[in-house]
Amino acid sequence: MTLIVGLGNPGKEYSHTRHNIGFMVIDELLQRISHTDVTKSSFEGLCFKSNAAIFLKPLTYMNLSGKSISKVKNFYKLNRVIVIHDDLDLPFGALRFKFGGGHGGHNGLRSTDEALTKEYIRVRMGIGRPENKGEVASFVLSSFSQDEEACLAEWIKTSADAIQKMIAGDWEKVASVHSIKKSMCLK
Repeated sequence: MTLIVGLGNPGKEYSHTRHNIGFMVIDELLQRISHTDVTKSSFEGLCFKSNAAIFLKPLTYMNLSGKSISKVKNFYKLNRVIVIHDDLDLPFGALRFKFGGGHGGHNGLRSTDEALTKEYIRVRMGIGRPENKGEVASFVLSSFSQDEEACLAEWIKTSADAIQKMIAGDWEKVASVHSIKKSMCLK
């Protein structure tokens, strides 16, 4: 069984921000797959179980995501973890896959690395980068632009398609077919 984690922040004020793209993909997957709610207060997150996977939206805020992830991973004794997250180093609409590696300054990945080690699959969803380096915090917590909004649903569906195939098969094979190097959205 696989643990699929979408990184994000709890709360309505964050629900439709770049930093919450992981939560959005989990929501899309949960609409598609028959599942049951297995949330426990000790998980510090919203947790759902299907026949093939456990889905988690940590409610610890991004910087402490690893706490929730490790609790669910250990409770279910899972070996395979896939983390869906926003990535400033990729253009908006890009989709890449990676096993291990550095956190690149992403506090959700930093927390996950500290809790699990770096031995997990990353689904990197490009959100682009602000022009001014000092605006990163406000950028990741901001809403999508009108142009980005126009293709957001399609991009989330494409990402969910890839993750469903990863649950059932070899992630490297899926990654080679489903990676999107340039934005699928902005022409």
